Amino acid sequence: MSVLVNKNSKVIVQGFTGGEGTFHAGQMIDYGTNVVGGVTPGKGGQFRLDKPIFNTVEDAVKETGADTSIIFVPPAFAADAIMEAAEAGIKVIVTITEGIPTSDMVKVKEYLTDKDTTLIGPNCPGIITAEEAKIGIMPGFIFKKGSVGIISKSGTLTYEAVDQITKAGLGQTTAIGIGGDPIIGTSTKDAVKLFEADPDTKGIVLIGEIGGNMEAEAAEWIKANGTKPVVGFIAGETAPKGKRMGHAGAIIGGKADTAQAKKQILRDCGIHVVDSPADIGSKMAELLK
Repeated sequence: MSVLVNKNSKVIVQGFTGGEGTFHAGQMIDYGTNVVGGVTPGKGGQFRLDKPIFNTVEDAVKETGADTSIIFVPPAFAADAIMEAAEAGIKVIVTITEGIPTSDMVKVKEYLTDKDTTLIGPNCPGIITAEEAKIGIMPGFIFKKGSVGIISKSGTLTYEAVDQITKAGLGQTTAIGIGGDPIIGTSTKDAVKLFEADPDTKGIVLIGEIGGNMEAEAAEWIKANGTKPVVGFIAGETAPKGKRMGHAGAIIGGKADTAQAKKQILRDCGIHVVDSPADIGSKMAELLK
């Protein structure tokens, strides 16, 4: 088992013919992902990487039965690309694009409320189910099928945690990079719920950062409903207040946004918080012994 994606997911790439889209689609295909085609308006009927290109997502779904999409569309057009995918019936939409205007994402969030669609991102590394399907830009070789689910706002910290979990001999079910923007499709709590419901996931790694209240919401839910050990890490211990740190959502607004405050909330809710990302793998190994 896994969450959201697996070897049977039929994936299309929106923004397929751009440099990023083509490069990462090739990497995804090499990993074994079932990429069935791509979408670039005006280039329908052509082929790229031996896969058909369609003018619209609707055409791609009709022809290929695609149920999953990854978006490499420039920021100004990305919101429309997300809504187009949802409209066409795509079930999982992974948006890699960084820099989508927040006002656009407000519209997207509203538009998706009555759609049977899960949006991951934007501004994220994507999602991967180990040894089955990589729908994103993460380095596939560090992943190994196993029993730990990983949720992270940070791309590079995801890879760090995955590498440690692999080296600890545990491996991963699925890793979800939820994204670092203020408005994202899948919150930390949403992702925790998915892993809690997955019988093959025995432990969960939760990587958060300063800014927003997503980690606190997830922690409260874990305290009330969780049955699996959770290892937590919060990035941004030394961040100054009011200064944006890398991600658009990584800014300390109030007292509860700081790394120290978030760590305390997580600890109070029974999450095993580590102070260094270097300890994630060993802590999880200890808990799953």
